[in-house]
Amino acid sequence: RSDWPLMRNNVLREDLDAVIELLKQTDPILTQSSNVIAFEREWSEWLGCKYSVFVNSGSSANLLSLAALRIKAGTGEVITPPLTWVSDVASVLQAGFEPVFADIDPRTLGMSTERILEKITPRTKAVFLTHILGYDALTDKLLDELKARNIPLIEDVCESHGATHNGKKLGTFGWHSNFSYYYAHHMTTVEGGMVSTDDAESYQILRMLRAHGMVREANDPAVRERYKSEFPDLNPDFIFAFPAYNVRSTEINAVMGRTQLKRLDACNARRTENLKVFLDNLDPKKYRTDFKFEGSSNYAFTLVQKEPSDAFSQNIMSTLRASGVEFRRGTSGGGNQLRQPYLRKMLKPNAFKELPEVDHVHFYGYYIGNYPTLEPGRVKELCDLLNSIPAHG
Repeated sequence: RSDWPLMRNNVLREDLDAVIELLKQTDPILTQSSNVIAFEREWSEWLGCKYSVFVNSGSSANLLSLAALRIKAGTGEVITPPLTWVSDVASVLQAGFEPVFADIDPRTLGMSTERILEKITPRTKAVFLTHILGYDALTDKLLDELKARNIPLIEDVCESHGATHNGKKLGTFGWHSNFSYYYAHHMTTVEGGMVSTDDAESYQILRMLRAHGMVREANDPAVRERYKSEFPDLNPDFIFAFPAYNVRSTEINAVMGRTQLKRLDACNARRTENLKVFLDNLDPKKYRTDFKFEGSSNYAFTLVQKEPSDAFSQNIMSTLRASGVEFRRGTSGGGNQLRQPYLRKMLKPNAFKELPEVDHVHFYGYYIGNYPTLEPGRVKELCDLLNSIPAHG
């Protein structure tokens, strides 16, 4: 049996040593403090944005972004990806918006620009675009249209740290961008996430939303003074501007993030090299190989059958299991979110059938682990194995 997990442990001795040094301090502060501030600053510099807010997960980053949108824009529709992790759709629902789903572009697995533009109405409050498994889902046409219509873009970059569009990092195009530092992602804080933005007003709101809606969490003195003067009957330390959350992270997670960030670019380069080997050696008659490689920062290998075939699907899965290669059918988030129980209860019957591209990936798409310690020679061996699988019977 081969040993091919979805992810090798991305936590190195140097990360643990940094945490140990923190714990060895006399009376160390472990809750959100100076390392969180430093990590937010270093991340903003790496990404190329003005502000970042560190939270306890990528799902919490989604939650805060959509909560801030609700404060800014009120209720309405959000164009929402059908192929994504569940927390994207959940955050839209939890913030009181109506999700409107657009089918995907097979070359990026992200929502198709044409399908997005078809779904825009006067009730559209934002487009929430997920960059799937390291691919750039943006187009210049989409960016131009959203700007012309004054519709905010929210980017989910949880699986795509370091990917670019026109040479500029994903996560710098949207009003907000959300990142995850879960164990298996490009870099990890074990659990953690980030919301990044260039909007100064939104930054203050995100800081308050992160910690119970408390005004004292704003680091702009003018914001704190405004609330203090408007509500003189309240203790300034305990003014709650919003019915919010507690999604703070810790100094321990931030220290790990700071050490991981130093090697993120090198790790991403290796992942991208491995993806090229994978796509170059895969049989294009059996599998889709024309993914949008330019600007990608691969998270996991995308294996999608060229044609729908249940027999081929069974052959793929049984061969991978027999060879000890871990995989996930449906790629990100288990495939078509519209087939999941929580959405089937809300949408009209068989709504998922209106999204044929994502439904193909749901049944005939898979992802396989890619990580910085993976040797290109092993990737070639994987392709040989996949190419040898009979497409019929």
